[in-house]
Amino acid sequence: MPVDSVAMSNQARLRLRQVHRAASDLRRGVPVVLRSDAPLVILAAETAGADGFAELTAMSGSRPVLILAATRAAAILRAPMSTDAAAVAVALPDSFQNIEIYQALADPLMAQPTIRSTLRAVPAPPDSNAAIGLAKISRLLPAILAVPLPSGSEAVIAGHGLVEAASADVLSYAETEVAGLRQIVSADVPLNGAPDSRVVAFRSHGSAVEHLAIVIGRPESHEAPLVRIHSECFTGDLLGSMRCDCGEQLRGAIRRMAEDGSGVLLYLAQEGRGIGLVNKLRAYGLQDRGLDTMDANRALGWGADERNFLIGATMLRIMGVNRVRLLTNNPDKVDAMAACGIEVAGREPHLFAPNGVNDEYLATKATRFGHMLD
Repeated sequence: MPVDSVAMSNQARLRLRQVHRAASDLRRGVPVVLRSDAPLVILAAETAGADGFAELTAMSGSRPVLILAATRAAAILRAPMSTDAAAVAVALPDSFQNIEIYQALADPLMAQPTIRSTLRAVPAPPDSNAAIGLAKISRLLPAILAVPLPSGSEAVIAGHGLVEAASADVLSYAETEVAGLRQIVSADVPLNGAPDSRVVAFRSHGSAVEHLAIVIGRPESHEAPLVRIHSECFTGDLLGSMRCDCGEQLRGAIRRMAEDGSGVLLYLAQEGRGIGLVNKLRAYGLQDRGLDTMDANRALGWGADERNFLIGATMLRIMGVNRVRLLTNNPDKVDAMAACGIEVAGREPHLFAPNGVNDEYLATKATRFGHMLD
C-alpha cells in the first residue's frame, strides 16, 4: 500500500538520497560503491571513460567483470540463460581489457568485437542484481563493470571519495520512491477543447523526476471518474511520431474526459515503458533491424515493461480519487490499479486505427503484451 510522504523517516530519506547520488555518479562515469556484507565497486559501461576505468582497476588490483542482464548476456554468449537469473557476469581475456570493448558488448547497436568466442560466464559477484538495478535507475544500459573489495576496505573507499549506496536500498528503490511521493503544485492550465483543466505536479523526495496529473473538471466529486495512465512519449506526444499511437491516445483521452465532464490523465515520467528516451531510441534502431518492441527492449538488457504503476495509484490517492473507470486497452493496468488499492469500476476501451507505419507495433501490443485492440 502507498505510504504518505509525511510518514517517511529521515533515515529513509537519507538512504533514498544516497541512491540518487550513486545514480548521478554512474551517469557521470564515476565509480560508486554498493555496500552489503562485502563492498562491490561498480562503473557503468556506457559512461565509463579511461580515468574511471583506471580508478576501478586500481582500487582492487584485479580485472573487472562485466555484469549484464540475462537477456543481453544470452545474446553475447550465444547460450540460453536461466529465467531466474536477473544478472550474469562475463569475464574478458586479460589481453582485451579496454573500455571500448566493454561498451560494445553492452550496446547491441555498436559493431560487436570479434572476441565474443573467448568470453565466458563466471560466478556473479554478490549484489550483481543491485548493480543492474542501479544502472536502470540511472536510465543507462544495464551493463556494469564491477570489482569486489575484501572486508575492511573502508580506507581504500574513503581514499577515493566514492559515493556509497546500500544494495538493499537499490533493490527496494521503487517502493521507497513511491513512499516519498508528494504533490508539489497545482495550476490552472486551460486546454484547447478542455478549458476547465489544471496540471498537478508530483515529485518524490530528493528526486528531479516529476510526474504530472492533467485534471479535467472536478473528478474528485464523481463516484468513478474517467482516468487514463499515460506514460510520457516525447516522440509521439510532442513530435507526432507515427511509430506509435501515444499522441493519439493522449489527445483522445483529453477529448473523452472533456465530453464526460471530468477526468484525470496521469502523465508519468516513464518514457519507453520505463527505459527512458535514449534507450527507447536505441530500441527503435533494433526494431529497424527486424526486432519487435518486446525483443528490442530485451536485447538492450531491459525488461519488456519496466513501469511502476504504483506511482499512478499513489497520485490518485493523494488527489482523493479512489474509484475509477480506467481508459485503457492494457489489462495489466487494470490489474495494477486493483493491486494498489484503487477500485476499478470498469474499463473503457481506447482504440485508434493503424496508420500504415505503426501496424506491427500495434500487432505486437495485442499478440505479445495482451492489449485488447479488437
